[in-house]
Amino acid sequence: MSVAKKDYKRITTKSLIEMKENNEKISMLTAYDYTMAKIVDAAGIDVILVGDSASNVMAGHETTLPITLDQMIYHASSVVRAAERALVVVDLPFGSYQSDPKEALRSAIRIMKESGGHAVKLEGGSEIKESIKRILNAGIPVMGHLGLTPQSIYKFGTYTVRAKEDAEAEKLIEDAKMLERIGCFALVLEKIPAKLAKKVAESISIPVIGIGAGNGVDGQVLVLHDMIGMTHEFNPRFLRRYMNLYEDMSNAIGQYVSDVKSLDFPNENEQY
Repeated sequence: MSVAKKDYKRITTKSLIEMKENNEKISMLTAYDYTMAKIVDAAGIDVILVGDSASNVMAGHETTLPITLDQMIYHASSVVRAAERALVVVDLPFGSYQSDPKEALRSAIRIMKESGGHAVKLEGGSEIKESIKRILNAGIPVMGHLGLTPQSIYKFGTYTVRAKEDAEAEKLIEDAKMLERIGCFALVLEKIPAKLAKKVAESISIPVIGIGAGNGVDGQVLVLHDMIGMTHEFNPRFLRRYMNLYEDMSNAIGQYVSDVKSLDFPNENEQY
């Protein structure tokens, strides 16, 4: 029996749990600035993630590690001003929560107060349990993130698929259940085997959103710049490009350069 989709005027953490209960898949994309977030929100996305991937796509860093809390607040503030429907989730950046639960709480409070974001996302399981609990106890919604955790790239040494071995898979399942138990409202699973991701999604009641985790989860997330083809060097198996904006923009800019140099632009109708 199919359930009619609810028309949400504003997506909340409660909305996402209802969507899982009603077997409605959750759509999630990153955004880092007002203009792009306005387009993403108007197109009907459920969740906008202000990801620490801004370190890569906006600032050109090799990893997500260099981006600061102040920079994340700046990006999140821009996105929040644009979002009318979507739930805005903001990544806590590397170094702002791992070592000290009190520091984690201070970081999360700054994001919520200074950006207006609706929730925060943290990478890791049992090793950051106390930080997550401290944030949750302050009434701040938390989205978990397991599997490939890019902030731990130097620990893993590679961006390869995680949890292929039994021991790591078992720990991932335990961590997912722990995150649900302590009060996280949702969970991202990144780059893990599809069968394992499906098992996790079926074993917990909170929504599981995948990236490179197959279609057996409750929703999907991609980096916007990858999905619309603004970036072109990054080609993982899980990425579907819905546009080739890199080529379109390159052609348009090239044409503009040519028109300026040939005096074709501006013409008589484009001046006062």
